[in-house]
Amino acid sequence: MTTIMRSLFASVAVAFLLPASLSAAGLSDEEIEKGFVSLLDGKSLAGWQGATEYWAAEEGRLVYKAIVHPERSVDLPALKLMSVRQYSDFILRFAFKLEPATNNGVAIRAPLDGDPAFIGMEIQVIDTDGWPRNLKRFQGHGSIYGVVPAKTGHLKPAGRWNEEEIHCEGRHVKVTLNGEVIVDANLDEASPMDGQEHPGLKREKGYIGFLGHTGRVEFSNIRIKELSKEKARIEDAYFPPPESEGGWRKLDKPDEIRRIAGMNPDRLSELKDWLMASDNRNFAAAVIRNGYIVLEVERGNSAKTDSRRIASVSKAICATVLAIASEQSQRGNTPRRMSFDDPAFDFIPWARPLSDARKARITVRQLLNHTSGICPEAIGARNDGTWQYILGHSGDERTAKLAFDPGTACGYSTHALAHAALVCEYVTGKPYDEFAVEGLFNPIGCEHWWFQYYDGGEEIGRHPSHGMGMPARDLARIAYCMLRDGKWNEKQVIPKWFVDQTAAPTHDVRTPEMRWKLNPRTFSHGWELPANLTGDNTEGRTGKGIPRYARYKPGSGGQLIAFVPSLDLVVTRQTGSSGNWQFAEYLRRACAAIAEEVR
Repeated sequence: MTTIMRSLFASVAVAFLLPASLSAAGLSDEEIEKGFVSLLDGKSLAGWQGATEYWAAEEGRLVYKAIVHPERSVDLPALKLMSVRQYSDFILRFAFKLEPATNNGVAIRAPLDGDPAFIGMEIQVIDTDGWPRNLKRFQGHGSIYGVVPAKTGHLKPAGRWNEEEIHCEGRHVKVTLNGEVIVDANLDEASPMDGQEHPGLKREKGYIGFLGHTGRVEFSNIRIKELSKEKARIEDAYFPPPESEGGWRKLDKPDEIRRIAGMNPDRLSELKDWLMASDNRNFAAAVIRNGYIVLEVERGNSAKTDSRRIASVSKAICATVLAIASEQSQRGNTPRRMSFDDPAFDFIPWARPLSDARKARITVRQLLNHTSGICPEAIGARNDGTWQYILGHSGDERTAKLAFDPGTACGYSTHALAHAALVCEYVTGKPYDEFAVEGLFNPIGCEHWWFQYYDGGEEIGRHPSHGMGMPARDLARIAYCMLRDGKWNEKQVIPKWFVDQTAAPTHDVRTPEMRWKLNPRTFSHGWELPANLTGDNTEGRTGKGIPRYARYKPGSGGQLIAFVPSLDLVVTRQTGSSGNWQFAEYLRRACAAIAEEVR
């Protein structure tokens, strides 16, 4: 195969005129209303995986840097940039600009490994007119590479922007370029034209990707609308009512646990014994699969009503609430507009004058992923105190001065999340606790909580921090909402872009976290990625046996909130006290309890 970039999309439609008025995420009001979400934040590769060294986010665009010029087609798959999650039926829209004689592509319904042009599908992105060699019909721009040729004559000259839409639905792929349909294919009637096997034509879902080949190519305004969910989600769009109205559905009989939830009752029994034997503390724990509680273990604590302190689990909740605030601000529903890439201290007037000039460079994102440099726990300062202490105006150098320049290291920081609560308050014009209840807790049916407040005297006043308490079942609602792409019933409660971005690290730091020496790639927006735990940390935590895109947030004393998209699994534990901290082991055992026949 030549060095031509091959892009595969199943059921693809390409037809889109760039809207005159776009949001910060590149979405028109009409697209937001119809359910489109952005796949690129414009400033990082958050939400993408693969050959990130060959790609960059520059000034709102995704750029293939073309620092390599592969000579063999076997080299091409190593240059691809893939989404962190899979898609089935969708409408994908984007703009692109080619340099002369450049070649790239779009992968659809493709697996992560191998060549997407064959084991997935590839929609060609290529300077058809400027390509130095003769192209076969199935190699032209917009073609389903090797299978379905595209109509020619609608690609703008190199150096000019094009708009494309790929509509992939069932066995139908439609590609529209600059308003003209250039591919309208029924995959059941399509046959390979290149003499190669194309098993990817039969795939029903997979990853979306951009396939680096030769020359610089720029993409912008990448957005997607999903037209269908996985079969299980379509058949069971379940969301539990509040506990006062019946709450979570629950399975108790072993045969129902195996048949309906696909769990191994014996493994769940072993997990219960493990939880009970961990130590003698009071706790409540829940394991939920396919929307059913399949295991609930209580000792002294009620999973329904005991809202004891959840320690650092509150960090994930705070980041989630802040994402809701950001989304609402972008829609003009708050007094101030805020994105995660904005300077954080623009929204913390109580901190002025800044105790360290470098604080002005800290972004909201860095508050959430522990790369801000604000008072890492490794330096030994206490986590709680007055707002003067938290903001660096108490005379304690540990809170006044940053431990490192923003974005250059990873230092787990409770203080940073307290700052995030103030950001939320200033952006929304409401105390953090009030907005959290209004924006997240009430919409998903949480009924029990409390918030921690810090005093700031007459100068700063009394404000809620991110710290809080909540029962195990209500924690599960937050994880379940994340599991359902941020939706609850028909409402998009948590922004989908936030859910997607938490599936990957949201920083570029490579040195170990300062306190526990954890792999820094574990940290995302408040949530953590347990599968990235490498074992070479002070507590020996390892991600072995945990699926790749699982998210969790552990908290001191054994608190845990977790969800595993690939297994439709939610796991929580609430203790309110110190004790065994085997966070990853709890999640690993819950994952292992999935019946082998349904994995």
